[in-house]
Parts: sequence; structure tokens; C-alpha cells
Amino acid sequence: MADKVLVTGVSGFIAKHAALQLLNKGYEVRGTIRALSKAIQVKKSLEEAGADIDRLSFVAADLSSDEGWEEAAQDCDGVLHIASPFPTSQPRDRYALVPAARDGALRVLEAAKKAGHIVMTSSMVAMMYRPDRPPVMPVTEDDWTDEDWRPVTPYAVSKTAAEQAAWDAAVIGGFKHRLTTVNPGLVLGPPLDDDVGASLDLIKLMMKGAYPALPKASYPIVDVRDVAALHLAALETPETGGRRLIASADTLSLKDIAAILRDNFPDYAKKIPSASLPDWLVRVMANVDRNIASVLPDLGVEPKAQTDYVTDLTGVTFRPARDAVIDAGGTLARLKAI
Repeated sequence: MADKVLVTGVSGFIAKHAALQLLNKGYEVRGTIRALSKAIQVKKSLEEAGADIDRLSFVAADLSSDEGWEEAAQDCDGVLHIASPFPTSQPRDRYALVPAARDGALRVLEAAKKAGHIVMTSSMVAMMYRPDRPPVMPVTEDDWTDEDWRPVTPYAVSKTAAEQAAWDAAVIGGFKHRLTTVNPGLVLGPPLDDDVGASLDLIKLMMKGAYPALPKASYPIVDVRDVAALHLAALETPETGGRRLIASADTLSLKDIAAILRDNFPDYAKKIPSASLPDWLVRVMANVDRNIASVLPDLGVEPKAQTDYVTDLTGVTFRPARDAVIDAGGTLARLKAI
């Protein structure tokens, strides 16, 4: 078992949960953060969640710079590389997000290649997108997104490029057996504080009434607590080296998510959309709205994550997607983050 673990981007949604679980299991945690001024809030959130923050320290490091990463990884027995750019809107240039995601991952791997097991957060978007997919599409560990397929979003391109670069670096550097990627679906569940980031924007916007109607799109969903647990399990399980671990409970349509929110949060029910947008209208709207355009590759396909091997390897099971939706909405309402 690793004793000291580096967690990159420790102020993020997933990373805070990972740090909490590490501290609760007795690890020493060193977190990277772009601005050390944010460390106070991270400490407060983790302490309020029940963690012993005496074993928590911070190093300033940014994915866009070499500075700080060698210091961050020094003396660490394991690394959870969770930090990654997550845009609130999609840029026009499909490759605009690649340098930050790919080069940032390579900086972390270069600094951490002697630090024992490395677990890197990727995404199911690095697996799901290619031409000629069936209406119900199994998603497996061996699947890769086709970056050249025109409908693929800049975010999906960046996650695919970053993960492929990480595996190439691990092969060249001789540490592929110590690298594991975790590929979550849409990550929901309860944030630890009101710094919820972009991952829960979908729930926030639905509950605020920002959408009059919803595209007919479906997404594999996973609870943030299970994603964090899978990172820890991968860190502690040498057999996960060289593997891509899919993290997903089950698949819900946007209409399903909205119905769950309406049923469980009656105070917001009138704002939450119930109507569906026809595919042809989504395609028309995509010509003028980049965020609508990001839904195009999801129309007409229901992805089904194949995760039995993940549970067999790590013992981690995934709570129902419905629970992740409810806990996300409930925490956002309680924090008045809507």
C-alpha cells in the first residue's frame, strides 16, 4: 500500500472526493492546486466531511507549466492524476483543448514515473465516438474514439489525445504495467462544497429552468463517490496496471434525468423541462450554438458500459444512476447552488 499519494487538481469535484477517501484510509495526501489561496477552502471542505487534514499538504502546480511538478511528485508512493481542463463551452477549433490536456498529462507522468502506481482520470468520451455505431452500443475497454470523426467534440478529442499520449509515454518509458486509466461516464452525485465545477452544470441548468426542451440523448452515469473509490482500488491493485477501467452504473436519457429531478424536487418541478426536441431541430440549432452542436454525436445512440471486469478486478460496484442524480440535485439545492 502506498503511504503518500499525490492527487493532482485536488480542488476539483472528483479529486476532493478521492482525497477524502484517501485521508479516511490513513494515507498522507499531497494535492496540487493552481493557486495556493484555494487550499484554505479545500482544507475546510475536507475537514467538514470528516477527514483528518493533518495529513494533507499542497503544492502549487499548473498543467500548462513544468514548474512545480518534480517537487509535487517527490517521495510519493502513488499518483492520482485527476486534473484536466473541462470547458464550460465548446471552442470552435476541435483541437483547441488538446495541448493543455495532452501536455499536462505528459508533465505529470514525467514527474511521477518513479512514484509507484499511477492512476489517471480519462473519460468514456475517449471510447464512445466513431462512425456507424449501432443504436444500442456496448462500450468496452478496447474501444477508442475516432478523433477524426467530424461530430466529435473538442473535449472528447482532448481526452482521447491525452489518454493515447499517456499510454504511448508509459510504453516508451517502460512503466505501462504501473499505469491505469479510469474512464468515467457522466459524473454526478454530491459535491463536497459549493465549488461544484462544470460536471454538475447539467443538473443545475435543468433545475433552474434553463432548458425549455431536451435533445433525445442518453449518457452513461456514475456517482462521484464510486469514481473516487475506483481510483483508490486501482492504486491498491497491481493487477489493474495496463488496464482502462470503465466507471459507469447505467445509462439514462436526458428526459429520464429530468423526470427523476421533477419527482424528487417538487419545488423545482415547474422549471424542469419535460418536452423533447426533435433531432432535426437539434441539428438546425447546432449551426448557431456550439453547445447544442456538442450533443450531435449522442443523437440516436444509447451507450451501454461493460463494467463486469472492473468489479472482478477491483471489487468496486456502482450505485444506481438514479441515486447519483438525486444526490446531486439534493446537495445543489441544500447548498443553494442553483
